[in-house]
Amino acid sequence: MNFLKKLFNLSSHEEPVVENQSVNLSMDDLFVHNFLKKEGKFLYCAKIFEVIENLKNILSENNWNELLLLNKNLENFLTEEVAKITTKFSDETPIFTTCEHLIADNGDILFSSNQIGSKRLADFPKNFIVYATTSQIVKNSGQGLTGIKMNHKLNLPNNISAIKNYNINIVDDNFLNYGNNNSKNLYLLLLEDL
Repeated sequence: MNFLKKLFNLSSHEEPVVENQSVNLSMDDLFVHNFLKKEGKFLYCAKIFEVIENLKNILSENNWNELLLLNKNLENFLTEEVAKITTKFSDETPIFTTCEHLIADNGDILFSSNQIGSKRLADFPKNFIVYATTSQIVKNSGQGLTGIKMNHKLNLPNNISAIKNYNINIVDDNFLNYGNNNSKNLYLLLLEDL
C-alpha cells in the first residue's frame, strides 16, 4: 500500500482521481447501446437470409407459431414453416412490423400510422418483432420527425409515437405518459443496408 502511495504521490487521506472520459460512438453504436440499456433484444443481420433465420429462432425460442402482420411487405419473410399469419389481435400473438426510424440518442423506435394504423401502441399485444435497416437510424426525435416528413411528402402519416421501454414490467411514472404505457417485449431485426 505504501508503495502505491509513493508511486502516485498520495497522502494517506487522498484518493486517486479518475477523470470521466467521454466516448464518441457512431450513431448505430449509440442506438444499439441505448436500446440494449433499455433491455431491448437486438439481432444484427448482414444479409436478408439472416433476418429469416433470426426470425425463425425468435419464434422457436418463445414457442410462437403465429404472427400478426402489420405490414404486408413482410410476408416475403414468412412461409408456412416459419409461422402462420393471423389477422386476429390476441395478447399472446406477437406483432411483426416495420418502423419509421430508430432514435440513436435514446434507443427508442419511432412508429407512425403507416405501421400501426390508428391504434395506440398501448392497445397492441406486449410482444413485438420489428424489422428495420441501418439507414433508418437517426440522431434524435427531431431528425426522426423530419425524416417522416421528407419520406412521406404527399401523404403525411399521423399517430406518430415511440416504444420507449423494452421491459414490460417497468412502470413509467412520468405523468405525461399516464394511461399510455408503451412498454413492449421487443426484438429488433436490424439489417445492414449501408
